[in-house]
Amino acid sequence: MEKSAGAMKFQRGLISVVKYVFLIFAAFVALVPIVSCVITAFKSVEEYQNTNVMVLPKSWAYFENFKTAWSQANMGSAFLNSFFIVICVLVGSVLISAMLAYVLNRFKFPGNELIRNLFMIATLIPGIASQVTVYQIMTALNLVNTMHGYIILMLGTDVITIYIFLQFFENLSVNLDESAIMDGCTYFGAFFRILFPLLKPAIVTSAILKGVSTYNEYYMAGLYLQDKTRFQVVSTSLYVFTGPMGSQYNYICAGVLITIIPALIIFLLCQDQIYSGMAAGAVKG
Repeated sequence: MEKSAGAMKFQRGLISVVKYVFLIFAAFVALVPIVSCVITAFKSVEEYQNTNVMVLPKSWAYFENFKTAWSQANMGSAFLNSFFIVICVLVGSVLISAMLAYVLNRFKFPGNELIRNLFMIATLIPGIASQVTVYQIMTALNLVNTMHGYIILMLGTDVITIYIFLQFFENLSVNLDESAIMDGCTYFGAFFRILFPLLKPAIVTSAILKGVSTYNEYYMAGLYLQDKTRFQVVSTSLYVFTGPMGSQYNYICAGVLITIIPALIIFLLCQDQIYSGMAAGAVKG
């Protein structure tokens, strides 16, 4: 009996060791690119060319790379374009997702379950697989290389956003709708006056998730905003430091750190709302 208890204790200890080793390895893999980017951003051209990427810079007060990245990549204009796109996409995406979740949750009609299942199936299809068709449609509608076309394209609601709102509607009593309608509200009035204000945690969570993904979007921005002089965004602004003779990674890394700062600040300020929103949306009560 004592031998069996000792064996179980050894097994639990071994599992804990393996778990922590795996977590440390995963953290190492995730942090190495970030650390190398920070180190490279503070190196001069000569220092970058003559040292390893993990060798610390001689001075952490070398900010010329950041100045060069900001001016040559015209990042001020890129930030303005990106913020305009993010605001338009957030407003449209949150409204569309919330209204769609409201209809799917509150109205039982033939095809309701089918629509939900189709959204689930859509998540299994890689986005890159549909780009040929999407690009043909965008070209036929003359929406390629236009700001409004790119905004319309990015307005496509994410399935995770829809399900976040669906779970929140599950926690809102139907009596709220019925009481509002009995008092003379229309369905739109019940949604916008009664239910929508109660969805604040879901709105914050969805807005941050969608905003960060839109802000960081690289492939779509490069494909549909082809004129980099007119429609430059943050994710494509660092193109100027790439070329056939090689890339200037010390400037690219400095620019990457500049682009990370706004998203990092927003996440730090709103992390409580993100976690509480995800947790509340995951509980059906």
